[in-house]
Amino acid sequence: MASPTFTDAIALLKADHRKVEDLFDQFEEARPGSRQKIAEQICAELKIHTMLEEEIFYPALQGKIEEETWTEAFVEHDGAKVLINDIVAGSPDDTFYAAKVKVLGEEIRHHVQEEERRQEGMFAQARAAGVDLVELRDRMLARKAELTRQARDSGLPPAEVRVLQLAP
Repeated sequence: MASPTFTDAIALLKADHRKVEDLFDQFEEARPGSRQKIAEQICAELKIHTMLEEEIFYPALQGKIEEETWTEAFVEHDGAKVLINDIVAGSPDDTFYAAKVKVLGEEIRHHVQEEERRQEGMFAQARAAGVDLVELRDRMLARKAELTRQARDSGLPPAEVRVLQLAP
């Protein structure tokens, strides 16, 4: 199967957004016995996506977009990562498992809306700032291929919380 092509980094990130939104919808519609596999796929996709943004995309935007937009994105990621790690460590038999996946979906949909908002969102600000989105796409695609192989071969490590201070 041919790899999809993306015009730039924003197109790549938006495709990731649509994929994970679809997975959340699948989770909601799935029978309880098949939910864990979907939840694990959601978590893997989000781990890869947040790593691409935090390692490549967000650093390229620092100082070029509104600081508040930039810092809130990291905090939103960390909130999601706490849930991701909890879901991966849990089981569908856990009392709050489905609720955690549902809340993660709500948080992600909010985050996506913030990034994709016309004129004021992170993506619009990146375009207006003249960031080289094609070069970022190429770097992100290479890193995504690497992370996807790692996820398939040995699994991804727990999502790294970067800015929130978690109680021990």
